[in-house]
Amino acid sequence: MPHTPRIQRQFYRNGPPHRGGADVSFADLVTIFGFNSIHIGRWVTAAEQQLAANLFFDAFADLQQILQVPAEVISLRGSLALTFGIGGQPGVCAYYQPKGRILALAKNAGAGSLAHEWWHAFDHYIAAKMYTTIAPTGTFASRLWLNNTPVKPHPLNLLLDSTFSTLLLATDQQTPSPFFLHCQKLDEAAKRLYLALPEEMSARAFEKVIQNQPLKNHFLVAGTLASNAAKLGIYPDMNTTMKLSELWLHYFSVLGQRIKNNHS
Repeated sequence: MPHTPRIQRQFYRNGPPHRGGADVSFADLVTIFGFNSIHIGRWVTAAEQQLAANLFFDAFADLQQILQVPAEVISLRGSLALTFGIGGQPGVCAYYQPKGRILALAKNAGAGSLAHEWWHAFDHYIAAKMYTTIAPTGTFASRLWLNNTPVKPHPLNLLLDSTFSTLLLATDQQTPSPFFLHCQKLDEAAKRLYLALPEEMSARAFEKVIQNQPLKNHFLVAGTLASNAAKLGIYPDMNTTMKLSELWLHYFSVLGQRIKNNHS
Protein backbone atom coordinates (compact mmCIF):
# COMPACT_ATOMS: atom_id res chain seq x y z
CA MET A 1 0.00 0.00 0.00
CA PRO A 2 1.52 3.40 -0.96
CA HIS A 3 2.40 5.69 1.92
CA THR A 4 0.26 8.82 2.18
CA PRO A 5 2.37 11.88 3.05
CA ARG A 6 1.26 13.17 6.42
CA ILE A 7 0.36 16.61 5.08
CA GLN A 8 -2.18 14.91 2.77
CA ARG A 9 -4.03 13.14 5.55
CA GLN A 10 -7.32 14.35 6.95
CA PHE A 11 -7.01 16.29 10.21
CA TYR A 12 -10.11 16.45 12.38
CA ARG A 13 -11.44 19.90 13.19
CA ASN A 14 -14.87 21.15 14.23
CA GLY A 15 -14.26 24.89 13.94
CA PRO A 16 -16.12 27.38 11.74
CA PRO A 17 -15.32 27.71 7.99
CA HIS A 18 -12.83 30.58 8.33
CA ARG A 19 -11.97 30.36 4.62
CA GLY A 20 -15.56 29.95 3.47
CA GLY A 21 -14.50 26.82 1.60
CA ALA A 22 -11.97 28.75 -0.52
CA ASP A 23 -8.26 28.05 -0.79
CA VAL A 24 -5.81 30.50 0.74
CA SER A 25 -2.10 31.05 0.09
CA PHE A 26 0.83 31.53 2.44
CA ALA A 27 0.81 35.15 1.25
CA ASP A 28 -2.70 35.42 2.75
CA LEU A 29 -1.30 34.29 6.12
CA VAL A 30 1.22 37.14 5.95
CA THR A 31 -1.52 39.63 5.03
CA ILE A 32 -4.10 38.51 7.60
CA PHE A 33 -1.97 37.52 10.59
CA GLY A 34 1.05 39.71 9.85
CA PHE A 35 3.79 37.07 9.95
CA ASN A 36 7.23 38.51 9.38
CA SER A 37 7.96 36.08 6.55
CA ILE A 38 7.08 32.59 5.35
CA HIS A 39 9.57 30.31 3.57
CA ILE A 40 8.65 27.05 1.86
CA GLY A 41 11.08 24.20 1.17
CA ARG A 42 12.08 23.45 -2.43
CA TRP A 43 10.81 19.86 -2.13
CA VAL A 44 7.28 20.97 -1.26
CA THR A 45 5.06 20.49 -4.30
CA ALA A 46 2.47 23.06 -5.35
CA ALA A 47 -0.31 20.71 -4.19
CA GLU A 48 1.35 20.19 -0.80
CA GLN A 49 1.87 23.93 -0.44
CA GLN A 50 -1.82 24.54 -1.07
CA LEU A 51 -2.87 21.91 1.46
CA ALA A 52 -0.45 23.31 4.02
CA ALA A 53 -1.57 26.91 3.52
CA ASN A 54 -5.20 25.91 4.21
CA LEU A 55 -4.20 23.83 7.25
CA PHE A 56 -2.02 26.59 8.73
CA PHE A 57 -4.70 29.19 8.12
CA ASP A 58 -7.44 27.17 9.81
CA ALA A 59 -5.15 26.25 12.72
CA PHE A 60 -4.07 29.83 13.40
CA ALA A 61 -7.63 31.12 12.99
CA ASP A 62 -8.84 28.46 15.43
CA LEU A 63 -6.09 29.39 17.90
CA GLN A 64 -7.04 33.05 17.54
CA GLN A 65 -10.68 32.17 18.31
CA ILE A 66 -9.79 30.01 21.32
CA LEU A 67 -7.56 32.73 22.80
CA GLN A 68 -9.94 35.58 21.86
CA VAL A 69 -7.16 37.79 20.53
CA PRO A 70 -6.66 39.94 17.42
CA ALA A 71 -4.81 38.35 14.48
CA GLU A 72 -1.64 40.34 15.27
CA VAL A 73 -1.16 38.36 18.50
CA ILE A 74 -0.81 35.15 16.48
CA SER A 75 2.17 36.62 14.59
CA LEU A 76 3.43 38.22 17.82
CA ARG A 77 2.99 41.67 16.31
CA GLY A 78 4.73 40.77 13.09
CA SER A 79 7.87 39.39 14.74
CA LEU A 80 7.26 35.68 14.05
CA ALA A 81 8.48 33.98 10.86
CA LEU A 82 7.28 30.59 9.56
CA THR A 83 9.05 27.91 7.58
CA PHE A 84 7.50 24.77 6.15
CA GLY A 85 9.45 21.82 4.77
CA ILE A 86 12.87 23.43 5.16
CA GLY A 87 15.91 21.76 6.71
CA GLY A 88 14.88 20.14 9.96
CA GLN A 89 16.66 17.65 12.16
CA PRO A 90 16.25 13.86 12.27
CA GLY A 91 13.43 12.93 14.64
CA VAL A 92 12.33 16.55 15.10
CA CYS A 93 8.96 17.28 13.50
CA ALA A 94 8.70 20.92 14.56
CA TYR A 95 10.75 23.44 16.47
CA TYR A 96 11.00 27.08 17.44
CA GLN A 97 14.28 28.85 16.80
CA PRO A 98 14.76 31.94 19.00
CA LYS A 99 17.43 33.32 16.66
CA GLY A 100 15.36 34.81 13.88
CA ARG A 101 12.12 34.03 15.78
CA ILE A 102 11.28 31.16 13.43
CA LEU A 103 8.52 28.59 13.90
CA ALA A 104 9.37 25.62 11.68
CA LEU A 105 7.29 22.59 10.72
CA ALA A 106 8.58 19.59 8.79
CA LYS A 107 6.62 18.69 5.65
CA ASN A 108 5.58 15.21 6.71
CA ALA A 109 5.76 15.22 10.50
CA GLY A 110 4.90 18.59 12.02
CA ALA A 111 1.13 18.29 12.19
CA GLY A 112 -0.28 18.49 15.72
CA SER A 113 2.75 20.41 17.02
CA LEU A 114 1.71 23.93 16.08
CA ALA A 115 0.23 24.97 19.46
CA HIS A 116 3.32 23.67 21.29
CA GLU A 117 5.74 25.56 19.07
CA TRP A 118 3.60 28.70 19.04
CA TRP A 119 3.78 28.75 22.84
CA HIS A 120 7.58 28.57 22.65
CA ALA A 121 7.48 31.62 20.36
CA PHE A 122 5.17 33.47 22.74
CA ASP A 123 7.21 32.44 25.79
CA HIS A 124 10.29 33.89 24.08
CA TYR A 125 8.51 37.04 22.88
CA ILE A 126 6.95 37.93 26.22
CA ALA A 127 10.21 37.56 28.17
CA ALA A 128 11.29 41.04 27.10
CA LYS A 129 8.03 42.55 28.38
CA MET A 130 7.44 40.64 31.61
CA TYR A 131 10.54 41.39 33.69
CA THR A 132 12.29 44.42 35.14
CA THR A 133 15.68 43.31 33.80
CA ILE A 134 16.59 42.95 30.12
CA ALA A 135 16.08 39.33 29.08
CA PRO A 136 19.18 37.69 27.57
CA THR A 137 18.75 36.86 23.87
CA GLY A 138 16.99 33.56 23.35
CA THR A 139 15.68 33.32 26.94
CA PHE A 140 12.14 32.18 27.69
CA ALA A 141 9.85 33.94 30.19
CA SER A 142 9.11 30.62 31.91
CA ARG A 143 12.79 29.99 32.59
CA LEU A 144 13.36 33.54 33.85
CA TRP A 145 10.39 33.05 36.17
CA LEU A 146 11.96 29.90 37.64
CA ASN A 147 15.15 31.91 38.22
CA ASN A 148 13.18 34.39 40.36
CA THR A 149 13.62 37.27 37.91
CA PRO A 150 11.62 40.28 39.21
CA VAL A 151 8.31 40.72 37.35
CA LYS A 152 7.27 44.17 36.08
CA PRO A 153 4.17 45.28 38.03
CA HIS A 154 1.46 45.11 35.36
CA PRO A 155 -1.93 43.30 35.50
CA LEU A 156 -1.08 41.11 32.50
CA ASN A 157 2.32 40.18 33.91
CA LEU A 158 0.73 39.26 37.22
CA LEU A 159 -1.74 36.96 35.44
CA LEU A 160 1.10 35.24 33.59
CA ASP A 161 3.02 35.01 36.85
CA SER A 162 0.04 33.08 38.27
CA THR A 163 0.12 30.57 35.41
CA PHE A 164 3.81 29.84 35.97
CA SER A 165 3.36 29.42 39.72
CA THR A 166 0.37 27.09 39.17
CA LEU A 167 2.40 24.99 36.74
CA LEU A 168 5.77 24.90 38.50
CA LEU A 169 5.00 25.20 42.22
CA ALA A 170 3.01 23.09 44.67
CA THR A 171 0.02 24.63 46.46
CA ASP A 172 2.34 25.88 49.22
CA GLN A 173 3.93 28.15 46.55
CA GLN A 174 7.37 27.15 47.86
CA THR A 175 8.17 23.63 46.71
CA PRO A 176 8.18 22.13 43.19
CA SER A 177 4.82 21.02 41.81
CA PRO A 178 4.03 17.29 41.58
CA PHE A 179 4.07 17.72 37.78
CA PHE A 180 7.59 19.17 37.89
CA LEU A 181 8.79 16.33 40.14
CA HIS A 182 7.23 13.74 37.82
CA CYS A 183 8.93 15.29 34.76
CA GLN A 184 12.21 15.32 36.70
CA LYS A 185 11.86 11.57 37.37
CA LEU A 186 11.19 10.88 33.69
CA ASP A 187 14.30 12.87 32.81
CA GLU A 188 16.39 10.97 35.35
CA ALA A 189 15.22 7.66 33.89
CA ALA A 190 16.14 8.86 30.39
CA LYS A 191 19.43 10.39 31.62
CA ARG A 192 18.74 13.80 30.15
CA LEU A 193 17.32 17.21 31.07
CA TYR A 194 14.41 18.00 28.81
CA LEU A 195 10.88 17.28 30.07
CA ALA A 196 11.46 19.23 33.31
CA LEU A 197 12.73 22.37 31.56
CA PRO A 198 10.25 25.17 32.37
CA GLU A 199 9.91 26.15 28.70
CA GLU A 200 9.05 22.56 27.76
CA MET A 201 6.67 22.05 30.69
CA SER A 202 4.81 25.25 29.85
CA ALA A 203 4.62 24.39 26.12
CA ARG A 204 3.16 20.94 26.86
CA ALA A 205 0.75 22.44 29.39
CA PHE A 206 -0.36 25.07 26.87
CA GLU A 207 -1.00 22.52 24.14
CA LYS A 208 -3.06 20.38 26.52
CA VAL A 209 -5.10 23.44 27.51
CA ILE A 210 -5.73 24.12 23.81
CA GLN A 211 -6.66 20.51 23.00
CA ASN A 212 -9.01 20.48 25.99
CA GLN A 213 -11.18 23.27 24.52
CA PRO A 214 -14.47 22.53 22.69
CA LEU A 215 -13.00 23.84 19.41
CA LYS A 216 -10.85 21.00 18.07
CA ASN A 217 -8.14 21.07 15.40
CA HIS A 218 -5.74 18.13 15.15
CA PHE A 219 -3.34 20.01 12.89
CA LEU A 220 -3.02 22.63 15.64
CA VAL A 221 -2.68 20.16 18.52
CA ALA A 222 -3.01 16.40 19.00
CA GLY A 223 -1.73 13.70 21.32
CA THR A 224 -2.04 15.35 24.74
CA LEU A 225 -4.93 13.18 25.92
CA ALA A 226 -4.50 9.55 24.87
CA SER A 227 -1.07 9.11 23.25
CA ASN A 228 1.72 6.97 24.69
CA ALA A 229 3.46 10.19 25.76
CA ALA A 230 0.30 11.28 27.56
CA LYS A 231 0.11 7.95 29.36
CA LEU A 232 3.67 8.52 30.62
CA GLY A 233 2.41 11.70 32.28
CA ILE A 234 4.40 14.25 30.28
CA TYR A 235 1.33 16.53 30.30
CA PRO A 236 -0.24 18.02 33.45
CA ASP A 237 -3.18 16.19 35.04
CA MET A 238 -6.71 17.38 34.36
CA ASN A 239 -7.02 19.30 37.62
CA THR A 240 -3.93 21.39 36.83
CA THR A 241 -5.02 21.71 33.19
CA MET A 242 -8.38 23.16 34.26
CA LYS A 243 -6.68 25.70 36.53
CA LEU A 244 -4.27 26.67 33.76
CA SER A 245 -7.14 26.90 31.25
CA GLU A 246 -8.89 29.45 33.42
CA LEU A 247 -5.71 31.49 33.94
CA TRP A 248 -4.34 31.36 30.40
CA LEU A 249 -7.66 31.99 28.65
CA HIS A 250 -8.32 34.91 30.97
CA TYR A 251 -4.82 36.27 30.31
CA PHE A 252 -5.21 36.16 26.53
CA SER A 253 -8.77 37.51 26.67
CA VAL A 254 -7.58 40.53 28.70
CA LEU A 255 -4.58 40.95 26.38
CA GLY A 256 -6.87 40.88 23.34
CA GLN A 257 -9.28 43.39 24.86
CA ARG A 258 -6.47 45.80 25.72
CA ILE A 259 -5.12 45.66 22.18
CA LYS A 260 -8.58 46.26 20.71
CA ASN A 261 -9.15 49.20 23.08
CA ASN A 262 -5.80 50.71 22.08
CA HIS A 263 -6.79 50.47 18.40
CA SER A 264 -10.23 52.03 18.89
